[in-house]
Amino acid sequence: MDGLETKTKASPRLVYPFGTQTPQTGDLIQIRAHLYWLRMPLPFDLEWINLWLVDEGDAWTIIDTGLQTSETQQAWRHLLETQLDGKPVRRILVTHMHPDHIGNAGWLHRKTGAELWISRLEYITCRMLCADTGREAPQAAIDFYTRAGWDDAALETYKTRFGRFGLGVSQMPDQFYRLSDGDHFQMAGQDWQVIIGRGHSPEHACLYCPSWNLLISGDQLLPRISSNVSVHPTEPEADPLSDWLTSCAHLKASVPEDVLVLPAHNEPFTGAHHRLQALINGHEKALIRLKRRLGEAPRRVIDIFPAIFGRKIGPGLMGLATGEGLAHLNCLRHRGEVIRQCDEQGVDWYSLL
Repeated sequence: MDGLETKTKASPRLVYPFGTQTPQTGDLIQIRAHLYWLRMPLPFDLEWINLWLVDEGDAWTIIDTGLQTSETQQAWRHLLETQLDGKPVRRILVTHMHPDHIGNAGWLHRKTGAELWISRLEYITCRMLCADTGREAPQAAIDFYTRAGWDDAALETYKTRFGRFGLGVSQMPDQFYRLSDGDHFQMAGQDWQVIIGRGHSPEHACLYCPSWNLLISGDQLLPRISSNVSVHPTEPEADPLSDWLTSCAHLKASVPEDVLVLPAHNEPFTGAHHRLQALINGHEKALIRLKRRLGEAPRRVIDIFPAIFGRKIGPGLMGLATGEGLAHLNCLRHRGEVIRQCDEQGVDWYSLL
C-alpha cells in the first residue's frame, strides 16, 4: 500500500490548470467533455485519492475505486444514485493493485455488473496478497527483515500486522480483462493507449489519450511526491528501482511535455517531462548519497535511511523504508558497485566494491 511517498519541492515548471480547486467527497469536477474528477478519503497521510469517471454516452467507466471503507462505499452509493443520470457502469479500470486503487473494485463489480479491466500481474498479485489475510507471518519474511537489521520489537510488530493488505480490498472479481503495454482501446469515442510502468507495482497501467492530450497516470507520475519503490520478502533479489527508472524514461518518451496529467494524488498538472526527469534525478542523487555512506563503513539496511530519505523513519514506516532502502541497495548491486555479506547473526552488511 502507498504510505512512504516522499514529498518533493514544488517546481515552477509544473502548471496546475485547476489551481487549488478539488472535488468534495462524492462530488464531481468536469475535466473536459465526458471526463470527470472525483476524490475519496484515505485514513493515512495522503488523505485523498483521485478517481475518474468517463461518460461513454450510454454507460460509464470508472477508473480506480478507492480504499474499502464504509465512508468510501457510502460516497459511491450516493454517486451511483445521484450523479450518473440513470446510466449503468460498464467498466471498472484499475491502474494497479494497491488497496487505495483497487479496494472497492470487487464491491462495485457486484453492485453494477461492470467488467474489471486491469493488467495481469496486478490482478494476480492482488489475489495473492489478499490470500495472506489471517495467516501468520511466514518465516521467510521474518528472515528477510532480520537480515535488514530489525530488532525483536520491530519483528514482533511485523508479525502482529502481517496479513492486513486484504482488509482494504473487497472480494476480487473472479474474472478480468487484461491491459497490456501498447494496447489500444476506445473510451468516450476516443482512442486510448496503455503505457505500463514498473517499480512502484508490478505492472501499473497508465492511460494515454492522444486526441485529448491527456494522461491518467495513477501513481506512476505524481507532481509533488515520489512513489514508494520497494523490495518485498516474496522476491528479495528484485531490482524495482531499475524498473522504475526505465519506466520513467519510457513514459517520458511516450507522451508530450504539455500533456495534461491526471495523477492519483495531488492535483492535475502539466510539465510531465520535467517531472519525470526530476524523479529520475532524485533517485540517482540518492544512489550517490548511499554510495558515499557505504564508502565510510559497511552498513545494514536500517543504517541507510538518512541517505535515502534525509530524515528519521518512525516504527510505523519501517517496512516501507526497508523495502525502498533495499531497492536502492539492490540497484547498486545489480550495477556491480556494492557487495553484500552476512554476519554470524544472520544480518546483511553492504559495502562498496
